[in-house]
Amino acid sequence: MSSGSSHGAGGREALAGFVAARLGKAPVRPAPARPEPKPALAQAQSFDSLPAYKELKLQRSAADLIGLGNPFFRVHDAKAGATTQIDGRTFTNFSSYDYLGLNGHPEVNAAAQAALSTYGTSASASRIVAGERPGHLVLEKALAAHYGTEACVVMVSGHATNVATIAALLEPGDVIYHDALIHNSVVTGAQLSGAQRRSFAHNDLQALESLLHATRHEHRRALIVIEGLYSMDGDAPDLAGFVALKERYGAWLMVDDAHGLGVLGKDGHGLHEHCDVPPGSVDIWMGTLSKTLSSCGGYVAGAGALVELLKCTAGGFVYSVGLSPPLAAAATASLALMLREPERVARLRRNGSLFLACARERGLDVGTSLGLAVVPVILGDSLKAVTLSDRLFQRGINVQPIIHPAVPERSSRLRFFITSEHTPEQIRETVTVLADELDELNQGGSLVERLMARRA
Repeated sequence: MSSGSSHGAGGREALAGFVAARLGKAPVRPAPARPEPKPALAQAQSFDSLPAYKELKLQRSAADLIGLGNPFFRVHDAKAGATTQIDGRTFTNFSSYDYLGLNGHPEVNAAAQAALSTYGTSASASRIVAGERPGHLVLEKALAAHYGTEACVVMVSGHATNVATIAALLEPGDVIYHDALIHNSVVTGAQLSGAQRRSFAHNDLQALESLLHATRHEHRRALIVIEGLYSMDGDAPDLAGFVALKERYGAWLMVDDAHGLGVLGKDGHGLHEHCDVPPGSVDIWMGTLSKTLSSCGGYVAGAGALVELLKCTAGGFVYSVGLSPPLAAAATASLALMLREPERVARLRRNGSLFLACARERGLDVGTSLGLAVVPVILGDSLKAVTLSDRLFQRGINVQPIIHPAVPERSSRLRFFITSEHTPEQIRETVTVLADELDELNQGGSLVERLMARRA
């Protein structure tokens, strides 16, 4: 009894001492001395000292010197479709991928406004935390039905969809085979996953098979990633050939159909319709909501187990806010319009074919474009691309230059996004102005010297 009381008293004294120390009424043992930090290899610097920023400033200074305006980040005063408004002036616009002209369509706007009135502007947290909104589920069901898959999940960013999906599915010991011209988001996801990454020549089935034959046995899981319509070149892969290879070598096949939906196939259903291949032959269908579907975000359609896994493990879904309800509603309405009005796709195909034919007639290099919605005019020189873009802008045509490092210097180009809403007159006039201005730029002598003289 006495020993127990003594132990209890000691405990109370210890507790009292601890409380007194926290209140500053008792001496406190000094903290151990903090070790001196090791000297850094270099002190933290201002961001304007970064080499990439210095290079950017140098490029802009050079453009100013020869009188070229900045073609990027222009402020548009209205909806940018086949035409747009910049600084109060109307331009024929080839810089927006509103392929079927659904952005701003009355039905799309009404759907977004109804969702806005009911659910507000935000999902207010990740869906795993804040719960679902009916619009998420309706959109996912519609996209799954479109591809004939068991399920679908939508995320807030197309880029993040690829990154999060690949990082969730692959890990060290696995391998990813991708087209050499694949989108940055696929490369980023592959790097994040820790899997081995191997690229093959653009749309080259033989090159991929050589890689698979030589290396597939070294890895556990394998993923092949291709695009539906390549956004820089406007061409498409042989889907049947890729399906055959993935089956032969035991790999998953993922198709990024961001630019294919609404464009490829007679009714715009995507790469599977274009190639007449059952969509179930592809393991992972990925796409974006920002192009044909006139919204914002990305999606993955596939097996129920795939989607369930992504909804619980993909960082871009679990740790990010859910898709805004108005954006989900806009995408659902756009998909319904695309399916209900196939004449939009037919009009887009006619416009793309017309642009391609006119460009070839004037001797322009359009590369491997199919003439569906993306037509590049390859110039092979970044300065020439920026200069030609500026010349066209002065003449009322808005088209962006694609320059190094987005593409190799020898592949610098102007990229034209064709829509169903462009008129034949706009297309013919654009190609005429483009070819005439390019002819003038191709005259003898240094382009820089001629630009300097013109500025003087």
